[in-house]
Amino acid sequence: MSLSSIQPTLSTLKTCQVDIGTGMDIVSDVALDLVEAQGTDDSPSLRKLEQMMLECATLDREINCFVESVEQMTAQVRHEPPHAMFTLLDSVKVRFSELMAADADVQRHSKVVAFRDSIRKSVSQGNQMAAANVEEELDEDIAVTQSQTNFTCPLTQVEMVNPVKNKKCQHYYDQEAALAMIKTKHNNKKKFRCPVVGCGNMDVKQSDLELDLVMKRMIQNHKRQSGKRARKMADFPYRNDSWAYKIAVMMRNKHEKGISM
Repeated sequence: MSLSSIQPTLSTLKTCQVDIGTGMDIVSDVALDLVEAQGTDDSPSLRKLEQMMLECATLDREINCFVESVEQMTAQVRHEPPHAMFTLLDSVKVRFSELMAADADVQRHSKVVAFRDSIRKSVSQGNQMAAANVEEELDEDIAVTQSQTNFTCPLTQVEMVNPVKNKKCQHYYDQEAALAMIKTKHNNKKKFRCPVVGCGNMDVKQSDLELDLVMKRMIQNHKRQSGKRARKMADFPYRNDSWAYKIAVMMRNKHEKGISM
């Protein structure tokens, strides 16, 4: 067996890992749909999706450990006599078992943790939105102002599409912009500093970033709500800071919900 034949196989496994990660993101997205539709984080369907996440995490961990064990042992055998090749397979098996034993808890897999955090955030957000809807009947302008979150990417200065959260400083960036900046800085042998004013994080790495599906949904909901408000605004000839506008909005809301004045 030639060592040169090993690298293509490892590259294929790493590609599989990317596909597994994409699949886990899809499962998380479906889970958030369920939470929004059912209004609870305790349902049989949700538990099945969580089990799928754990199975994917197990497969991802096994690939991780296998790739790492092969890379370590092949790097070691390159500096040993030729006959060491005959024991390479056994060495890989031993190292694989060691790595698996050291990282046996799939509950701590980053995407499993993010999955559960997203569910909790979604339930919390749903409760906040329900409260905001009650407040909206009294004063829509105030409710909108209080419920808005900053969805603007500090890099592009436009609304984020795929928001990623920096696990170190907790700041958000658009995924495409952040990865492009990291790559550019890396090519110039420089570090990427968090662009948020006042942040002391001087070295943002790709491994620090995780896609926040709850924030992504908030942005999508914000766009839909903004579109609705824009259409509704066109129906009112009043200034949005006038009492006439507020009364008109309140009457419209009551009418849409079938409540008589």
